[in-house]
Amino acid sequence: MEKEDRPPFETREGRSAEFKSRLEKLASMAADGIDAYPNDFKPLHSAADINAEYGMAAVQELEAKGVSVSIAGRIMAIRDFGKASFIQLQDNGARLQAYVKKDIAPGAYDVFKRCDMGDIVGVTGRLFRTKTNELTVEVQTFRLLAKGLHPLPEKWHGLTDVEARYRQRYLDLMVNPEVRDVFLKRCAIVKYIRDFLSSRGYIEVETPMLQPIPGGAAAKPFKTFHNALGCELYMRIAPELYLKRLIVSGFNRVFEINRNFRNEGISTQHNPEFTMLEFYEAYATYEDLIALTEEMISGLVRHIHGSTKINYQGTELEFASPWQRISVKDAILKYSNASEDIFGDRDKAFAFAKGLGLSIPDGLSHGKALIEIFEKVSEPRFIQPTFITHFPLDVSPLSRKNAVDQSVVDRFELLVMGKEIANAFSELNDPVDQRERFEAQMKERGAGDAEAHQMDEEFVRALEHGMPPTAGEGIGIDRLVMLLTNSASIRDVILFPALKR
Repeated sequence: MEKEDRPPFETREGRSAEFKSRLEKLASMAADGIDAYPNDFKPLHSAADINAEYGMAAVQELEAKGVSVSIAGRIMAIRDFGKASFIQLQDNGARLQAYVKKDIAPGAYDVFKRCDMGDIVGVTGRLFRTKTNELTVEVQTFRLLAKGLHPLPEKWHGLTDVEARYRQRYLDLMVNPEVRDVFLKRCAIVKYIRDFLSSRGYIEVETPMLQPIPGGAAAKPFKTFHNALGCELYMRIAPELYLKRLIVSGFNRVFEINRNFRNEGISTQHNPEFTMLEFYEAYATYEDLIALTEEMISGLVRHIHGSTKINYQGTELEFASPWQRISVKDAILKYSNASEDIFGDRDKAFAFAKGLGLSIPDGLSHGKALIEIFEKVSEPRFIQPTFITHFPLDVSPLSRKNAVDQSVVDRFELLVMGKEIANAFSELNDPVDQRERFEAQMKERGAGDAEAHQMDEEFVRALEHGMPPTAGEGIGIDRLVMLLTNSASIRDVILFPALKR
């Protein structure tokens, strides 16, 4: 079959001709007593270590030392010259060339000739340099370790199909080094955050993924049923209310990095399961978390990029502190022709919102109408890191009221490129006020707001035992990784994103 006609993946209609050809090779090897999936080869070296140690070694040095190596890897390329061949082995992302001659160990060359690109093999041999000066293993022993039954995808077809890349991420990672680099950076980002918080006295905890009442965010949950308990449970939309219980218990600084689940739309910014960092600190305020967030993220950017400046999708972003701060009210006034009257008069706020072309349900609260206005006229304007502060009370049912203006709360969102990266506030720790806020939310729920908070009696009971003054924050890890890896879609930073079947 010609290369241009060869399907890069198995089709739903049936197996490709190459798949059948490889299956026949597998059968012939079995008939000849060749184990195509042995488990007794132990590589002693890695391609990365060999390249690091001998990548600059001269021909004479390699000859003098007589360096012997033993590595395993996937065949990514074959150049056949009849009685000898060059192959490219890929081992944990690094590559090393191997030279296979016909006079290697008895029977080994026959096995090699039945190998294809994509097979995993183990070789031993001595290092040398070719005439083109490429570091190469002169193979002395050759073992097939795992026969690949599908061909590797062709870059010209198989890996420009975005859907195929997401569905078969293992192939994407295998043949696209830049994709692998994104996820290595993701690991480094999470490690930095974990180390940063741990070094400041935070302890890492785990809280329930299955919850009897979904709380801690305005979002639609996934619902399931537990047969043994005989009750409905929900995949958590946030860990917040359980982390606050731990603050009540006496753990003064806690954090969790884990998955949340929201039964909502899918876009370049949203996946139904996503990774969140949430952390809480007793005897702190949202102002303290502004300082901590600046320190942590600016340090993280410098750690990953060597500078506080990065380029995201053609825009230069500067993460050196201090970052801009502006209230919701001032942001609306700055970027629209709204009058201050809309902040004190619900009807005027609704009229202004409708004048902007927003569809505002009659039952929507005053504060939520103001946030709709903010998201329309102001939010997209904040490209550089900016703290948006002082949100309306009725969109922040778990936040502490501002001491000066009790129509707003001590809360901030961190926006970058007009998108929310973090959300934090001084926590509401008054159990009477919290109960009243939940009751107000239940009224909104009854009026048709499916994302309004439910009453959580157990959480209120915990507050009744006394929670110290506390500040808490959530940071979307996926969106942060998008920024730091210059990725346009959240699917590019999640190993296995949700896809329609």
